[in-house]
Amino acid sequence: MTHSSAIAPLWRRALFLALAALSLLPVVSPAVALGVGAVLGLTLGNPYEGPSARASKWLLKACVVGLGFGMSLPAVLDVGRSGIVVTALGIAFALAVGLALGRLLRVEPTTGALVSGGTAVCGGSAIAALGPALGAGAEVMGVALATVFLLNGVALYVFPAVGHLLDLSQHQFAVWAAVAIHDTSSVVGAAASYGAEALAEATVLKLTRALWIVPLALGAAWWRRRSTGGEVRVAVPWFIGLFALASAVVAVFPGGAPVYDALVAAAKQGLVLTLFLIGAGLSRTTLRAVGVRPLVQGVLLWLAVAGASLAAVLAWTS
Repeated sequence: MTHSSAIAPLWRRALFLALAALSLLPVVSPAVALGVGAVLGLTLGNPYEGPSARASKWLLKACVVGLGFGMSLPAVLDVGRSGIVVTALGIAFALAVGLALGRLLRVEPTTGALVSGGTAVCGGSAIAALGPALGAGAEVMGVALATVFLLNGVALYVFPAVGHLLDLSQHQFAVWAAVAIHDTSSVVGAAASYGAEALAEATVLKLTRALWIVPLALGAAWWRRRSTGGEVRVAVPWFIGLFALASAVVAVFPGGAPVYDALVAAAKQGLVLTLFLIGAGLSRTTLRAVGVRPLVQGVLLWLAVAGASLAAVLAWTS
């Protein structure tokens, strides 16, 4: 082993930590953080692959809870109630089209179901919940996660650009992003770059959509028990309850506004770090694992969901 090869991992780790620290600066946008992380992951590799993946999951949940301090509970409930029908229709449409595309393209059935569920509900979180319920192996879940991850990254750049091109209002963009973007991280990231009002509404609508993970995973587990027998565990998105609790604190103790503002600001910047970590998780191995058919299914389904939801938003909202 040469001296340069021995110290290379050290400077890569130092570079990774430096870029992660820079992503906490207010001048760094969510899109830039994701892009820098992806370039790092695809070129030099992620020297902290396992720890950063775990950190991104927990940091995302903590940031979502922090964003709860930016809204009072009555406002959250109002947006949530109005979004139940919208999210339910969007999920039903995505599942129906996704499963049909999977059969048409002859995608492996479990992979096709996971891509459909991830697109319909909550990206990686839905896949993580549905995978065990469907008895999916690590390789199958990896393919579905990689497919959704790639499109999730693209959405962070495309949605704000299209929103500005079509001059969508804050409300219109919030509804569209919350219904059509896969993961909570990119929904919040895209909405944050569009405006404060869009961020607040999109976060609540996305969490309303994410709640459908539970009945969907329970349904998949019930179906599998009927087919194979045995018990299946279902993951519950507990952080959504903490988001509601944070908004309840705002409603009960309105005098803490300066503290709440600081928590929301920290959550927004923490989300930028989260997106850097998510981007750094992308690797050439991930790209090779996707395969053509699941990727085609994911792209066509995403375009169908994004197009249909945008048409609905333009027709029925202002």
